[in-house]
Amino acid sequence: MTETKQGTAGGRTGVLRTKDVNTVIHQNDEPGEGGDSGHLAKRLKARDLMGFGIGIVIGTGIFVLTGLEARSHAGPAITISFVIAGIVAMLAALCYAELAAAVPTAGSSYTYAYTTIGEVFAWIIGWDLILEFALGSATVARGWSGYLQSALDLPKSLFGEDAPINVGAILIVVVLGTVAAVGIRESKWVTNGLVLIKVSITVFVIIAGLFYFKASNLSPFFPASKPDPEAKGGVAQPLWQFVTGASPTAYGVAGVLTAAAVVFFAYSGFEAVANLGEETENPGKDMPRGLIGTLAICTILYILVCLVLTAMVDYRTIDKSAPISEAFKQVGLDWAATLVSVAAVAGLTSVILVDIVCMGRIGFALCRDGLLPAGIGKVHPRYNTPFRITVGTTIVVAVIAAVVPIDALAEMVSIGTLFAFVVVAIAVAVLRRTEPKMERPFKTPQVPLLPIITAVACVGLMANLAVETWLRFLVWLLVGMVIYFGYGRTHSRLSPKNAAAGDLEDEAVV
Repeated sequence: MTETKQGTAGGRTGVLRTKDVNTVIHQNDEPGEGGDSGHLAKRLKARDLMGFGIGIVIGTGIFVLTGLEARSHAGPAITISFVIAGIVAMLAALCYAELAAAVPTAGSSYTYAYTTIGEVFAWIIGWDLILEFALGSATVARGWSGYLQSALDLPKSLFGEDAPINVGAILIVVVLGTVAAVGIRESKWVTNGLVLIKVSITVFVIIAGLFYFKASNLSPFFPASKPDPEAKGGVAQPLWQFVTGASPTAYGVAGVLTAAAVVFFAYSGFEAVANLGEETENPGKDMPRGLIGTLAICTILYILVCLVLTAMVDYRTIDKSAPISEAFKQVGLDWAATLVSVAAVAGLTSVILVDIVCMGRIGFALCRDGLLPAGIGKVHPRYNTPFRITVGTTIVVAVIAAVVPIDALAEMVSIGTLFAFVVVAIAVAVLRRTEPKMERPFKTPQVPLLPIITAVACVGLMANLAVETWLRFLVWLLVGMVIYFGYGRTHSRLSPKNAAAGDLEDEAVV
């Protein structure tokens, strides 16, 4: 790589121009507490990163998807589905850990793409991450509203899926958006408190459930495969079925794999940790610990809850909307069901908060690079957060959560996450070749083999998502390309116009 203060080098120009890795690293140097420098304050340790990670991963997956997919597709083998999804997520985490430790930045996979495969691909990833976190927080906000309505018997005209305007979802998004805008320290305190509550009750669920463990409910562990009565046709069916013409089945090996693609949503939020690299005190050490620690803890909890749930009650009788709390009601522990509801509300609250925090960081990175107007991403002088973009995205999420049903949102989150994972895996392999001497506090093992396996596994799970989800995703990307070519390409800090004006003094392009 040849560094230059202006212009380009190495034959990569136009939309394929890349940022110099060293420039990215040094733009994150600690500027102190003053927000006028345009930098984020470093206030997070490994335990805080795991708190944010667990805060976003332990939520809808453990309180809804465990029972839903056990009943619909996998039976007691739902445990294997979570193991498969967890393995794919762990492979991606190993790739994220290398880049997050070596290039700690607010943009995570967006910036990784910017330093490896080019600006236009970086924009696509950034635009994709905005979609992922925005729809993820809106989806969970509607779920939060439904849990609260059930627990407190609130009016369904204002709370839950039957409400024309979901007021409950709007309220929780506005409150948590305010917390995210005020500061990362305050967000950390709230998240860690909520994580403590829901992890404690999750452990209680596991221990209490063991007293009602019936081995007979786990047999057969792999129910025999049969036609899926709930399967949909046309563009509502998974992409691989649409392409091959295969008949959808429930249970058996195919059912376990189908469930694995669905429950991957449960792991999708761990990459939020990578977005906090610029605010981590010692990213070289803390980022790998935060990423891998998050997935290790959450995978263990998921597996144990799946085992206990399917052993407590027959998988065919599991309630689809509130599986864990209803399982306790079936064995006569109504008070335990109430505790589970409290944990669900706490769990979903922390997911929304982390999603909103991460949207602000991604927007901050896009604005700093000139792909969006710089004024939108300005750091607040008192709160040390990207205040304006956090407030703006909070308003957008509140509107989406108010009117768009959960079932129209959920799969979009998974496809966005998996797409980002593919890019990160590619970036690890590319940077090993283009920047072999770059300092790497943590190294992904078996490169390029492991990144290749990661990318293939992610594409395989994406093939299990519905055709209509792919079409919506492509429309979103098309809108993003219009914005990039209409604004970002010419306003980028790497554009020839800005380079000639001296805006690229320390930038380098491959």
